[in-house]
Amino acid sequence: MSVRRSGLSLAAVLAATTLSGTAMASTINQNTSWTINRSASQTYRVVAYGDSIFAGYNGGISSVARRGAPVVEGEYAAQKWGSNVEVIRRTKSGAKADDIYNNKIVSERSYMQDAKTRVVMFEMCGNDYLQARSAFTDQTGTCNYSGLQNALATCTTYMERGMQTINQYATTAKVKVISNIYYPGYDADNVLTACTDATTGQKVNKQQYFLPLLARSNWRACNLAAKYGFKCADAFAEMMASDYDRNGDGQIDSAAIAYRAGETEDAYVQRISVTLRSTLRDANGHLANSSTSYDYIQSDNTHPTYTGSTISVNIFSGSGSGSAAPTYTDSQVVNGKNPDWNKFGHERMGWSLSTFDPATP
Repeated sequence: MSVRRSGLSLAAVLAATTLSGTAMASTINQNTSWTINRSASQTYRVVAYGDSIFAGYNGGISSVARRGAPVVEGEYAAQKWGSNVEVIRRTKSGAKADDIYNNKIVSERSYMQDAKTRVVMFEMCGNDYLQARSAFTDQTGTCNYSGLQNALATCTTYMERGMQTINQYATTAKVKVISNIYYPGYDADNVLTACTDATTGQKVNKQQYFLPLLARSNWRACNLAAKYGFKCADAFAEMMASDYDRNGDGQIDSAAIAYRAGETEDAYVQRISVTLRSTLRDANGHLANSSTSYDYIQSDNTHPTYTGSTISVNIFSGSGSGSAAPTYTDSQVVNGKNPDWNKFGHERMGWSLSTFDPATP
């Protein structure tokens, strides 16, 4: 198996998402249906709504990663349930939160209304922050933070609406999950802006400003999840810290930065952006242990890496489909983890999502 690390094409620029790259207004539907076929008598459905992260974007418009996080999650579910699992991805690369909410979650609600549906997941907001950050980066003179703060407010609004709507329509789903946002381009953001802060008169370190903002967004994702009966897959914790105790505080770094139920927003932001900030690492060099690292981000410094083949997507309809046996045999899945669970960004995200699967469908 090999990781795919496509370079940026024109299409990649148009569809770039999350927190890295150049903001563009263009969006593109990349909808796929993939069935994990175990030759079982029963087929259940996993539905995923989101932007290019869940789409499995790989640098172009004619294909997506087959083993994007939703399919990885679906394969774990199929193994646990002993069933076939149909993974429906209704995704729009480049879309902001309101677009995903209105044109995917609401307009395409029929996919989660299917009686076979057992898991519904969504992610959003990356492009809201991307576009706001791009505009902020271009500023000169006195820094204006309103665009970034508005992105946080908008994100909060549509995360909540997304949960309310999924609760309304996904009546057969046993599990509903939101994935929060990791921080691609973390190292690249450790630079000063061209604008100056009105109070200090100094230029602003982008990472210093963006990290607390992202932490607030991620806390709100998980806090809203608790309010509405969702699970919260902490992509930030899974992607942005090492899987061993680098600072000697007795905690595995990735576990130490995870969301904690009951913690206040301010306390979480302090813990992530100040107390444990030294343990954060760019996901391009995720440390599995003191001597082994894996690259979780493609060469566009934005999208998660993946293993295996792709699904062809029709450039006119924006859709693709297929079916195959599971990539990993049951004997290869040990303690709920396949052999590559921590080696690629999409594998790590998919595993995290799968930890919430019910024992039976």
